[in-house]
Amino acid sequence: MKGKSVFSYEVYAPTTITTMLRPRRQEGQSIIREGFDISPAVPFSEYTDIYGNPCQRTILPVGQVTITTEVEAQVSPARPIPDPEPHYMLVGDLPDDVMHYILPSRYCESDLHEINMLALQIAGHITPGYQQVEAIRSWIHHNVTYQYGVTDASTTALDLSRSRIGVCRDFTHLAIALCRNLCIPTRMTVGYLDKLKDMDLHAWFEVYIGGDWYTFDAVQEKTEGYRIEIAHGRDAADVAMITQYGNATLQSLHVEVELLEAESSPANH
Repeated sequence: MKGKSVFSYEVYAPTTITTMLRPRRQEGQSIIREGFDISPAVPFSEYTDIYGNPCQRTILPVGQVTITTEVEAQVSPARPIPDPEPHYMLVGDLPDDVMHYILPSRYCESDLHEINMLALQIAGHITPGYQQVEAIRSWIHHNVTYQYGVTDASTTALDLSRSRIGVCRDFTHLAIALCRNLCIPTRMTVGYLDKLKDMDLHAWFEVYIGGDWYTFDAVQEKTEGYRIEIAHGRDAADVAMITQYGNATLQSLHVEVELLEAESSPANH
């Protein structure tokens, strides 16, 4: 699978940025080749954040600046749900490194009464674990309208629970808040997905049930397709692909995703 993103900026004053544009190296995702280019060329440094995401840091010069990132990776489709389905884990049995994924975060106000009432309405009567998560995913898919331009960087899960219209970032925030309210560890993941009607960088969520992480996508009718993961964290504040500290405007973003022939063959499904 291949993914490519081209960000075009107009920079009005030297602007420091941090980016998450290089793919994670992890189980189930083998990076064959990748590229990261800033034009005009400027030096940049790299570091790894507290979630293990590879990050880049630089200062953009004044003028037109283009940032291009490409990746080719060998990936598998979303892990099938085993039989029996993954079970709910008591908070006391959770590993230390997933505990922060049951806490409220900036965009996922999982501790609010209104979120609690919605979580119970959707999944309070369902067997704890996978079935609750799938019920939440399905409810969001069927009750929230996907539309660009109606939400922004300040929109939270609570906002979406009321407006019920937004984009993948918003769908994911609401799913995370509802799952965490039920004490199910949930994180936000961003990257490339081959099955998108309007090609863009994408956000979905992963839950920790039965001792492992599983992928869910509220935008899709059912969770499917091949994905290249770029980053994961508590919510969009942790996985912003570009964060700027200065005077620059994003002019355009162009995204391409190509599923290679060997991956799309029936033998690989």
